[in-house]
Amino acid sequence: MPNTSQSDANNPTLSIVIIGGLFAIFGFITWVNGALIPFMKSICELTSAESFLVASASYISFSVMALPSAAILKKIGYKKGMSLGLLLMTLGALVFIPAASSRTYFVFLTGIFIQGAGMTLLQTAVNPYVTIMGPIESAASRISIMGICNKAAGALGSLIFGALLLDGIESKMDLLSVANEQEQQSMLNEMAGSVVMPYILMAVILLVLAILIRFVPLPDIDEPGEDVVVGETTKTSIFQFPHLWLGVLTLFVYVGAEVIAGDSIIKYGITLGLDNAKFFTSFTLGAMILTYLLGVVLIPKFLSQGTALKLSAILGILLSIGILMTEGFTSVLFVAALGIANALVWPAVWPLAIDGLGKFTKTGSALLIMGISGGAIIPPLYGKIEDLNNDELMRQGVEQAESIAARGAYWILIPCYVVILYFAVWGHKLGLEKK
Repeated sequence: MPNTSQSDANNPTLSIVIIGGLFAIFGFITWVNGALIPFMKSICELTSAESFLVASASYISFSVMALPSAAILKKIGYKKGMSLGLLLMTLGALVFIPAASSRTYFVFLTGIFIQGAGMTLLQTAVNPYVTIMGPIESAASRISIMGICNKAAGALGSLIFGALLLDGIESKMDLLSVANEQEQQSMLNEMAGSVVMPYILMAVILLVLAILIRFVPLPDIDEPGEDVVVGETTKTSIFQFPHLWLGVLTLFVYVGAEVIAGDSIIKYGITLGLDNAKFFTSFTLGAMILTYLLGVVLIPKFLSQGTALKLSAILGILLSIGILMTEGFTSVLFVAALGIANALVWPAVWPLAIDGLGKFTKTGSALLIMGISGGAIIPPLYGKIEDLNNDELMRQGVEQAESIAARGAYWILIPCYVVILYFAVWGHKLGLEKK
């Protein structure tokens, strides 16, 4: 580890700035998926369910790599682990070059998976750090600050990649529908090539950050070493914390709901024929940023983490019903408003789920990171439901079948928010009551 002064290493403000920068990287790379999904659907000629594998490839890596990441961090330390994560993300960005030249969907997904593996290393390190660097009661406020960095960068990434990849995509698809096969292949190859330069630039920036992170002052995180005692029972296994496992399930459904809200809204807007649909993901992220700001101000002084989670879950259920009950741009606004319901879920679930873990905190954090894999499972289910709805409506000769099918598939969000509500009301207390 490079030599740094003890005062620098123990400076909480500097640590928050550094970690905030890493959260910004997560957000930028993660939320370009909102533009990549309709882009890949077009250039690789995919179904809706297949196109949502863009999200799956990114988020499934969190399930595959979370526990290995914890072992890697234990072996090489947090700073080297962060550098390694950034290097993996660099490699993933470079894979987009051969993917674009061959227009092979599997190669694109491989690059996205590698980037996800790098983000898993980073997330496994920084989330517990932010949670335990101060009082547990105010952890949601600190994580909200990280969320602002994450979603602001995500909105920027969505806007940039939406403009680069989706500019004029409706007219291009109209031209493709009347072109001969040779002209179609030429146009699709040209569209695929537009992804190369942005990802080269991304790779260069990530490589520079991978080098720089080795020289920044960050204090080590020490896992609590004491035994965990609840009532008269000493906890000897991670399986003795039911509130943690319910927290993993809650994050699983939450991330699935968040990804649907952020990554489907562009494609949904396109099916409605709305102008500037390529910028709609920024609506969802903007709503999240505003709610994060409220979280920083209100938690824990005016609002407890548990109460914030209850309100978020109830609002998510109501907004999901609103999507199903409305049409056109109004329903799009309800999708965007899900950003309000989603914003405080992650900040509130983390401290509630790792509360009382003691020496099991690091393992518990890795398990919570695995919950992110909900973003790999639930969005393709949404896409499959949309495809089935669309096929049935087209058989019936219904006009605007695609947009109606996309709207109807949003019912999958309701059970997700019901699970979040259960954790908020009862689940986070299980196993922690005094006996």
